[in-house]
Amino acid sequence: MLGWALTFLVIALIAAALGFGGIAGASAGIAQLLFVIFLILFVVAMVMRAVRGKPPV
Repeated sequence: MLGWALTFLVIALIAAALGFGGIAGASAGIAQLLFVIFLILFVVAMVMRAVRGKPPV
């Protein structure tokens, strides 16, 4: 999922450089959303790992 966020970020940067405002804004929004979802899933995974008694790696 982080890969998708980075992909949309790159698309947004390229679109912004070329002057496509709508595409850049949409891609940046998708990238931000995917990044936040990735962070939430990461935190949940770390908490679940700690609850099970395994030390974080």
